[in-house]
Amino acid sequence: MKKDVKPTAKLLPFKQNASTECPMYLSHVPAGFPSPADDYLGQALDLNDLLIKHPEATFFVRVEGDSMINAGIYHDDILVVDRSIPPSNNKVVIAVVFGELTVKRLAHKQDKIFLIAENPNYEPIEVTSEMEMQIWGVATHVVHEL
Repeated sequence: MKKDVKPTAKLLPFKQNASTECPMYLSHVPAGFPSPADDYLGQALDLNDLLIKHPEATFFVRVEGDSMINAGIYHDDILVVDRSIPPSNNKVVIAVVFGELTVKRLAHKQDKIFLIAENPNYEPIEVTSEMEMQIWGVATHVVHEL
């Protein structure tokens, strides 16, 4: 098992421009048996409104590596990170460990705190008082290509 404390994310600034609205259809798209599509459009959808609840506290990171693949977070994905959300048990967080960024799941177990990878090839990182560690924010969304 390898310990993953190397940089696993690159910071990307959030720059809110004028909204870019796209049409959104009222009908849902079934993931099972297909049904006829409705010809009705709903209101326009702005991804800023959907993905960014607190613009002044939001930033993006591009993921490097495979330590979070079982959480659906892959190499080159972009995470939307909100600094205004308090980090809590089971949240995916962006942490700085010994000066290097990493994305992990925060876990409280038996009065201890861990940063857990979502890949069995990586060992959990136990957060101790001797460590230089800081949480920068909570990941709220992941953007990746299919």
